[in-house]
Amino acid sequence: MSNISTIFIDIGGVLLSDGWDRLSRRKAVEKFGLNLDEFEAKHAPLADVLDMGQISVSEYLDRLLFYKKQPFSKNEFWEFMKGESSANPDSLALVTNLARQGKYFLATINNESFDLNLYRIEKFKLGSFFSVFLSSCFLGLKKPDSAIFERALQITDKQPKETIFIDDREINLVAPRKLGMNTIHFENAQQLANDLQTYGIALVDIQQA
Repeated sequence: MSNISTIFIDIGGVLLSDGWDRLSRRKAVEKFGLNLDEFEAKHAPLADVLDMGQISVSEYLDRLLFYKKQPFSKNEFWEFMKGESSANPDSLALVTNLARQGKYFLATINNESFDLNLYRIEKFKLGSFFSVFLSSCFLGLKKPDSAIFERALQITDKQPKETIFIDDREINLVAPRKLGMNTIHFENAQQLANDLQTYGIALVDIQQA
């Protein structure tokens, strides 16, 4: 029998594509005819405050691009940003299975800007899986810092040894391991299912769950 009560899961790179990563920004630069070096230089000092909910996407875009006239609108750029999000169907099927079993408390620990986070939660119906979203934009804390994992444990009133944290980036697993949380480095849905099984967490026939 598993002694795990709680599964924390990253969103970008596990369940969905990354929300606004370097690849998406490069695609934006190409689409809108921007200078990559200039774009990245302006993005860098805004990245943390954006992800921690200290500025909105609208303010981010004003400071990134719309401090001067552009041949495209802010709404056009925002629509492009939203369009960069896509689902990982196999991972979503796995978390659906876990949710329908009703055995585990499921929550996210993810880095995401406020507006994009809300869009992705609604677009991909993530609220049907998770009891709470412990997102950087809501907590004002960000992975890989240990503070966000400490806060997650405090909010959910869980002991580290009864939790698992799943993330696609090894650097984000260092702090939770030090806190005594179990961790899984995500590579693909089948590997995740296998690794969960080592903790006594099995996927079941959803029709019977």
